[in-house]
Amino acid sequence: MIRALAIFTATFLTTQAAALDLDTPFQSMSGGTISIAQWDGQPVLVVNTVSMCAFSGQYRDLQDLYDRYRDQGLIVLAVPSDDFKQELATNAEVKNFCELQYGIDMPMTEITSVKGADAHPFYQSLREDVGFTPRWNFNKVLIDRNGDVVETYGSQVAPMSSAITHQIDALIE
Repeated sequence: MIRALAIFTATFLTTQAAALDLDTPFQSMSGGTISIAQWDGQPVLVVNTVSMCAFSGQYRDLQDLYDRYRDQGLIVLAVPSDDFKQELATNAEVKNFCELQYGIDMPMTEITSVKGADAHPFYQSLREDVGFTPRWNFNKVLIDRNGDVVETYGSQVAPMSSAITHQIDALIE
């Protein structure tokens, strides 16, 4: 019985998925680095964004969402990516576009890969731990106060939709 329990425990532990990488820093659009771990104890919505896409208007909703919930602890992290070949050429162009077009003041990384072999370690661990890889621009990942993925959302789910805001409301209560 003890041997069977030991074998079960060893098998169970070795088949567990890798922990979500919240520590590896992203390069920040405003200089320095950002790691999701720096917001330990706060819910975080991570969104792979892009400037030149039919969904780029979601930047406005992301900023509205951030404005609505930031005082209650929500962080919205925009991760511009050119993985789908629709991003501007430089970080400076992306920053200017976001500030001028949408008044973005939420945390934002530099242009970062979110899929494939070159994906940032957060996105690699998201694929390994949760089985989620962004399929297009403006895919969203909601992380709770403990660093666990609550839900993932595709491009079609608007940031201010009830699907997202109800989850956030539950996390900040």
